Amino acid sequence: MTSASLAERLDGLLFFPVTAYGPDGALDLEIYRAHVRAGIEAGAGAVFACCGTGEFHALTPEEFHDCVAVAVEEAAGRVPVVAGAGYGTALAIQYAKLAERAGADGLLAMPPYLVVADQEGLIRHYSALAGATDLDIIVYQRDNAVLAPDSVARLAKVPGIIGLKDGIGDLDLMQRVVSAVRADAPDEGFRYFNGLPTAELTGLAYRGIGVTLYSSAVFCFVPEVALAFHKALMTGDDETVNKLLDGFYRPLVELRNQGRGYAVSLVKAGVRLRGLDVGEVRPPLSEPSPAHVKELAELIERGMALVGDGEGDADKDGNGDGEAR
Repeated sequence: MTSASLAERLDGLLFFPVTAYGPDGALDLEIYRAHVRAGIEAGAGAVFACCGTGEFHALTPEEFHDCVAVAVEEAAGRVPVVAGAGYGTALAIQYAKLAERAGADGLLAMPPYLVVADQEGLIRHYSALAGATDLDIIVYQRDNAVLAPDSVARLAKVPGIIGLKDGIGDLDLMQRVVSAVRADAPDEGFRYFNGLPTAELTGLAYRGIGVTLYSSAVFCFVPEVALAFHKALMTGDDETVNKLLDGFYRPLVELRNQGRGYAVSLVKAGVRLRGLDVGEVRPPLSEPSPAHVKELAELIERGMALVGDGEGDADKDGNGDGEAR
């Protein structure tokens, strides 16, 4: 294990594994273990277990604890493990305690359930969560939890709150957030990352305001493409960035936008196409249509060809049905 803080350890591509279920819909920890292990061995910079892509909303507290524990075991201190925590303040604290017990390094605090709170209410919520756990916390800004720049600056001074994941995509707002924290909390070492679905699509824009960390759903099923894009983005190889944006990421986003919940279900389909049967999504999410899975298989092939790794191994028999082969 390492004594470095979570803020210091966050680096590279942020891996948000899907949660694996068996044919009966029950949690499959061995397949989940294999998925997490493969991501770490491929070069993930951190594992964010049981978050949005991991269907936090669909897990029981016991399943949540077991998945986080498996991720911690597989990471073995090599990379940090961050667990999701959500719902109202009381339940978020309960999930924080479960994550602590499982050995996580930090929490991703997702928006409070359903309610649209004012800024003071959001600050109270995240501050209460921070005060109830020893784990470092990254606040996830999206949907009903949008923070004003001065609110983020206040949260940056709260012990234990170490970063902001942005799922809004308002670059004007993000620039003002970065500026406010720089002015009001300059010594806090606060971290930011792009948490939009298919974050690579906006990587160049976020890089322009100094935000280089991002979550990569693509890493779950085509780590070769995700890593090639990340290397190009970090080294200023904009020719490769644009080649992958035009040939892979833009078509992927256009496909993702054709169905509700595809930010999760299409990713799981991609993992299955690459040979690991992680099962289907749980309700209320639905599976992508067979036609869309076939399109995804073709995109995987194209992405692999673009990074020079040959034809890929998605759906070798051409059925495009999303089943592992």
